[in-house]
Amino acid sequence: MKIAAFGRELSLDSPKIMGILNVTPDSFSDGGRYNTTDKALDHAAVMVEEGASIIDIGGESTRPGAAEVSLDEELSRVVPVVETISCRLDVMISVDTSQPEVMKSAVEAGAHIINDIRALSVDGALSTVADLNCPVILMHMQGKPRTMQIAPHYTDVVAEVRKFLLNRAEACLTAGIRKENLILDPGFGFGKSVEDNYRLLAHLEELVDTGYPVLSALSRKSMIGAACGISQADLRVTGSVAGALISVMKGACLVRVHDVAQTREALDVYRATRNSF
Repeated sequence: MKIAAFGRELSLDSPKIMGILNVTPDSFSDGGRYNTTDKALDHAAVMVEEGASIIDIGGESTRPGAAEVSLDEELSRVVPVVETISCRLDVMISVDTSQPEVMKSAVEAGAHIINDIRALSVDGALSTVADLNCPVILMHMQGKPRTMQIAPHYTDVVAEVRKFLLNRAEACLTAGIRKENLILDPGFGFGKSVEDNYRLLAHLEELVDTGYPVLSALSRKSMIGAACGISQADLRVTGSVAGALISVMKGACLVRVHDVAQTREALDVYRATRNSF
């Protein structure tokens, strides 16, 4: 299994790390730390050195209660950083966006992957990704970022998330997006209670069994804080690494993380153990 775009390939036969690069003033864990091009480039370079195979660039905070960002503002945050990293670093780039205009501009600037929390539901997003012919990550979310954590409810969270993602995958195929370009993300923390999140993690193999590559993105989220009793997001490192490792053990082939070096060490130990059989 692999993902490929614009002359780059990444094998998913072993788990890979996606490093988080938020170029926003208000992201829940690192807002404002990397919101200039120079700071973003420096942090991306560190993450690549530490073992990230993909850098995921986001120009709009999607934390619970976050305000929406204008299209022009998102473009101005994301495109210069994509251009700079694509020229300076040997790494695949994904862009965390739901807006077709940002998707197109980001790919033109050097991005390889679209990472969409709205699973290409915005008008024009399906046709844009089909035209771009690049990999796309489809995420499940109940509600909208501003209100998604106000009393989320499921009858069977695992079955409902699985059904939603398979329906969105089918919509992608109908729109002309190739199956090998689809990656699924259960959307930890997006319209889900702590219990919902851990039930999804416990049953992640049910999403892996669909045959699509699965990305797990739970780094530093409130589900980690709830289990560990840590309120400050940037102190949730050990719990986040544990979550990434559990995800990989259950079949996820991509983990989206803030703490690349620590995650890589955990996955190195896992890989060494697997290779000893």
